[in-house]
Parts: sequence; C-alpha cells; structure tokens
Amino acid sequence: MTTETNDRLSITLETPIKRGDSQIEQLVVRKPCGSELRGTSLFGVARMDADAIMTLLPRISEPPLITAEVLRMDPADLVQVGVFLAEQLVPKSLQTAAQEALGN
Repeated sequence: MTTETNDRLSITLETPIKRGDSQIEQLVVRKPCGSELRGTSLFGVARMDADAIMTLLPRISEPPLITAEVLRMDPADLVQVGVFLAEQLVPKSLQTAAQEALGN
C-alpha cells in the first residue's frame, strides 16, 4: 500500500528490509530540504538516477536507513521512492499548469 501527502510518501515495501532480528516492512520518505540534497545532483534525482536516490534516501527516510540497507533495496521499492522524489523537485505552479494542459 502506498500513501502520499504533499511532502511525505508512506509505502509498504515489496521486499522488507532485514535489520538484525527484525524487518522494516513500511517506509516513510519525506520531501528533502536543501541541505539534504548536498552531494547529489538535482538532475540525477529528477531523472531517477539510482546513485542519486541511494545517496539521498538515508537522509530522508523514517526509520532512518543505513547505506547498506539502501543498496540492498528491491528495485521496485527504489522506483517508488524515485518517482516521489522526482515529483518533489517540480514547483507546484508547473505541476498545476501541466495538469491543466492535460485536462486533469
């Protein structure tokens, strides 16, 4: 199940992440702030580049993921996060204009 608000995405992972004796089955990803984007490319995030997403995800996930966990994520889960992050980089005025142009 996926739930999205304006600045948060809550997903049930296709493949839970094993952490010690427990598993992370749900993940919340929030819209990044400017300082969390340091060290990655905005263009890379916008085009859903795996390296850019994997750099950013540990900074904006709840529970906080470590890099090794992100590297082992199911590609389907990574894509869900990437789509959400790419959408977050588009100003709301452009999103509205695009929706109006498409008749939505």
